Amino acid sequence: VFVARTDLDIEGLEGLQGKTFTFGSESSTSGHLMPRYFLIQAGIDPEKDFQNAPGFSGSHDKTWKLVESGTFQAGALGESIWESAVEGNRVDLSEVQAIYTTPAYYNYNWTIRGDVDETFGDGFTGRVQAALLAMDSEQREILDMFQTDRFIESGNQNYRNIDDVARNLDIIR
Repeated sequence: VFVARTDLDIEGLEGLQGKTFTFGSESSTSGHLMPRYFLIQAGIDPEKDFQNAPGFSGSHDKTWKLVESGTFQAGALGESIWESAVEGNRVDLSEVQAIYTTPAYYNYNWTIRGDVDETFGDGFTGRVQAALLAMDSEQREILDMFQTDRFIESGNQNYRNIDDVARNLDIIR
């Protein structure tokens, strides 16, 4: 989610041009890589179109707090962090508001080494995947740590946009 100072009357990503802006952590998918992707899709070059080079708050909570305090005029953070802060009445909504929520995208993923079947026996990879996909309310504590209701099956193709942005920034090679 993209947030901005309420006194700026910004609507949509295009309204961020010429403003001060902070991402979360440089390596965060929802706090940096995908927000950067959606900015670029909207025709905004984060290195040229903001008032200054974008900042990096280091965490989602810090992002909205820096915008709320006026240190930055706008920023991007994970939607679940924002919603939790709003629901917990930790955000002064007279100072900062959500201005744009991105379309859904694949974020966290579980990856397993290619040699685990050799080490732990044929079918081990499938059993791990099945266990993760079968998690439900009985494993609520684990799911809550990931701020999700369930895990879903995915594939490498669902992370191409993240990969492209990270490679363009030399975060991964």
